Amino acid sequence: MGWPFSRIGASGFSSYSTAKEVTHGIDGSGLTAIVTASSGLGAETARVLALRDVHVIMGVIDMIGAKTVKEAILKEVPTAKVDVMELDLSSMTSIRNFASKFNSYGLSLNILINNAGICAAPFALSKDNIELQFAINYIGHFLLTNALLDTMKKTTSESKKQGRIVNVSSIGYRFTYHEGILFDKINDQSSYNNWCAYGQSKLANILHANELARRLKILGLMAKNVQQGASTTCYVALHPQVSGINGKHFADNNLAEVYSHGRDVDLAKKLWDFSINLTNEK
Repeated sequence: MGWPFSRIGASGFSSYSTAKEVTHGIDGSGLTAIVTASSGLGAETARVLALRDVHVIMGVIDMIGAKTVKEAILKEVPTAKVDVMELDLSSMTSIRNFASKFNSYGLSLNILINNAGICAAPFALSKDNIELQFAINYIGHFLLTNALLDTMKKTTSESKKQGRIVNVSSIGYRFTYHEGILFDKINDQSSYNNWCAYGQSKLANILHANELARRLKILGLMAKNVQQGASTTCYVALHPQVSGINGKHFADNNLAEVYSHGRDVDLAKKLWDFSINLTNEK
């Protein structure tokens, strides 16, 4: 008997479906994925992708913790292909070094899962003097995605397999500031609210996926955003059901509506230009 509130959606899955269940029978061999973070949802996402024969690279700040996760995965799946690379999303230098190092390996890259994040932290600035939640949850992933995009395009072109970029958002995006994104006050401590700032960073993840999807639609690359949950992340990263679905929001392993600011096309474009300037990208 099913749970009384676990509504099964069009995908055949619900909020109670596990990452293992939603990827059952899927063969990920020949695919390479980068997952940021190695604890919590990141660890479970890495574990299930590895279980499906995907070569997983965890981009992490905690190398010791990540190696423990890697050992646990290999104990469960001795044939798993799991690597760990250092990545500090609060530092643009670290992000560029990570991408440069990865790109130098000549590996393919089919899946990028922008998962790492912090939640409702007190006000602080990143190594690049950007408000920390905005820096780690959003700007770091914006820069990482741009730095890996050429490799993903090359992989998609050569393999003829659709590339997938997955931004892990949260229902918290609804709790952003009234204006959506405080472009002129990103680093203003006097107007800072830890939960609104978290919501702002998660809204930015959604807008990033939307604008990325718009820009990538002719390249065979798909950008999507998901609400937190390893099962939905794995579903969107691997399942053939979502092939060809671009720039959409998923929750509980099904397509979901995005509210207000999350649908704002002009805000997404403005955020993109703002982020390009902030990261000094061309």
